[in-house]
Parts: sequence; C-alpha cells; structure tokens
Amino acid sequence: MRKTDKDWEWLYRGVAEIFPSQEEGEEETLEKLCSQGRPLRVKLGIDPTGADLHLGHSIAFRKLRAFQDKGHIAVVIIGDFTARIGDPTGKDRVRKQLTEEEVKRNAETYLDQLKPILDFDTPGRLEIHYNSQWLSRLNLAQILEMLSTMTVQQMLAKEGFNNRYAQQTPIYLHEFLYPLMQGYDSVVVQADVELGGTDQKFNIAVGRDLQRHFGQKPQFGVLLPILIGTDGQQKMSKSLNNYVGLREDPLSMYSKLEKIPDALIPSYFELLTDFPLSQIPDNPREAQKLLALTITAQYHGEEAAKAAQQTALSIVWEKNMANASAVPQFSLKNITFPAKLFYILSASGLVNTSGEGKRQILGGSIRLDGERITDPNTTFDSPHQLHNKILQLGKKKFVRLVWED
Repeated sequence: MRKTDKDWEWLYRGVAEIFPSQEEGEEETLEKLCSQGRPLRVKLGIDPTGADLHLGHSIAFRKLRAFQDKGHIAVVIIGDFTARIGDPTGKDRVRKQLTEEEVKRNAETYLDQLKPILDFDTPGRLEIHYNSQWLSRLNLAQILEMLSTMTVQQMLAKEGFNNRYAQQTPIYLHEFLYPLMQGYDSVVVQADVELGGTDQKFNIAVGRDLQRHFGQKPQFGVLLPILIGTDGQQKMSKSLNNYVGLREDPLSMYSKLEKIPDALIPSYFELLTDFPLSQIPDNPREAQKLLALTITAQYHGEEAAKAAQQTALSIVWEKNMANASAVPQFSLKNITFPAKLFYILSASGLVNTSGEGKRQILGGSIRLDGERITDPNTTFDSPHQLHNKILQLGKKKFVRLVWED
C-alpha cells in the first residue's frame, strides 16, 4: 500500500489493497469519499463457524474501529445464514454444513469477544445484523435474479473453485451461492466500504456487482493481510494450534506472544496494535515483551497484563534455576563498594570486560534474582544488597553472589 500523509495513516496502516483504485479507472478515491462529510457505512461480515475468535480475526475489526473513531458507521454482519453453507474460499473440498443450532450457539459468543475492540457505546456508530434476517426470506425468483448476474465461468475463475475443478474435486451447486449471498448483504445494508482479508477480494467484488445490479453505488473494498500464526509458517488457525485466542487468560496470551519468531514482530505490531512503528525496540527480546504486554493489555487491561508479565518472568526464572543445578559462587570480598554492576559482571567472569558488561546490560541480557537490569550505571552501595542473589547473563550463565563479614 502506498505511503501517505499522517492524516490518512489510520486508513492505510496494515492495508494490503484498496480497490477499485484510480489506476483501475476509478475517478473517486476512498480518501475523497471519507472526506465528503457524511458517515460511511463500513461493512464487515463474519461467519460463526466456530466458538472462538483469535488475533487473526481481530485485524479487520481493528480497522473497523479505526473507521468508527473517524465518525463512520461500523456495520457488523453476523453470517448466521451463510455459515450454514460455509465460505469455500481457500478450501480444497466442500465445507461441512453446520446446523442452525450450531451456528446460533457460536454466534452468541462473538459479540462479547469483540467488545474490547469495537466502540459499542457511542450512539449511531455500530449496527449489528444477522443475515438470516433477509437471506432466509428470499424466494426462488429473487435467488434466480441473483444467479443471473454471474456466469459459471466467473465462478470457476475463483481460485478455490478453479483448483478444485482442475483436480476434479467435486464442487457443489450450493457453494456457488455463498459469494452471491455474501454480496447481497452489501446490497441490504447499502455498504459504502467492505473490509476483508486478502482472500476475500472475489467475494467483495461480487458485492460490488450486485450493488450495481440493484441500482446502488458499488462499495470500495479494503483488503487486509492474513496473519501468520505463532509458528511463523502458516496462517493463524485454531486447527493448526498456532493461534492466540481473544478469550485466552492474560498469562496464556502473554506467554504465547512473547515467544513469537523475530520475523513476525513488525507485522504483529502493525496489524494488532496502534503502537508507533518507529518506536519498536531494536532488541528482539525487548520487542517481544513489549508486544506481548501491549496486546494483552488491549484485551485484559494494563494491570492484568503487567501481572501476567511478572508471572511469566517468574516461571522462566524458576525453570532456569531448576536447570542450573550447581550455580557457582562469587565472593564479593575483593570488590570495593560502592560498585557498578558492569564491574561486578566483569570481576565475576560472566563477561570478559567492563565494556562488554555495559553492552550486555543495555541489551537486556542481565538479570539479578530474575529482575532485568537495563541501566548500565546501576550501582550498589553495600555488598549486603547483593548477598545470596543470583546474577544471570542470558539463559545459561549464572553466579551466586556471596558476602562474608
């Protein structure tokens, strides 16, 4: 996505594509539409095919919140009818059709999970609809009218259908209805903008075609990246066990996030937080901790997030100490106090020089009894402050500081 000025940073942050664009012949841009002075109707649909949402789902809802904060209307579609078919996007076989009871049970949990993200309180900023309200009432004539707007060739151009057709994997006729019904949602709610993952471009484009067919101005599509899971390999998914659930307890959420691969840190900050990207720490370990703390606080509050961080540190400390069966001792009798910590590091043999000690402290690699020390000028006035404490470099180097009068 192109660079833009700070006035539009809220719109373009983390966005993969906005379509149609001026390069595609569109005279009006989404920026101009947003500047017309009327609240836009910004649609986001989600099918309750499971009970739990995860951070991958949150990306589009966070963008929806950004629109709310700029005065636009969030139109959330709970796809309780479309979920009975299941979105065929990205699937190499037909989805299992859910029962009405299964869908209803899943849908009941969704709104509670979205409360930390969306603005539920400002009047006129949020609409919630269930698409069974209109889709269940369509008669055969209306369904035939929708079917007449698309050809079989257009449907087979959809990547998932195209692959299955080439592999001679069955494609069932009811699956062709999914993009049309999802698109018809845009007609009913008169969407100006629809949000979705990059895998939803076909479905959003169908909505544009149906709006045009029914005499409405076609919506803009805003496509957002698919979040890579905590394994750093595949998209976040509960079935792959590489997810962070929105309902997970603070400690579980924090612990998963502070272990994500270094390569994911920038994208997680960009897509899952509002943290200024220019202020992400250079040290990957510090960046992981900050990311975990920031996201956990978004869903559980700052106090719970900090408590989770301290608990996680304690667990790591106890685990490391359990593995360090014989911690060597270092006597402080030859150290002149007051003494700088970097000097003690060098004297104890954990580092080779005082200069290296300073660098290790600045890099966040030094702990004293499990507490990270980051100030290279940390000074101790008396050996009694250090007696029987564990000085640690990284995960595997320890000395126990001792003082005998």
